[in-house]
Amino acid sequence: MNKDQVKGAAKDVAGKVQEQVGKAIGSRKQQAKGLSKQAAGKVQKAYGDVKQATKDPEQR
Repeated sequence: MNKDQVKGAAKDVAGKVQEQVGKAIGSRKQQAKGLSKQAAGKVQKAYGDVKQATKDPEQR
């Protein structure tokens, strides 16, 4: 794993938590921020996956 995969996964989890907190307190703004953070995390993780695949082509 590389740092983009780890950071992306962490952002995704943090976004899920933020979304749930937003739901619990009734804040659509927090829910939207959480969803945005999840999307950014998934993109960063996907970038890390591609980077890893091109670095280690034998591990596919």
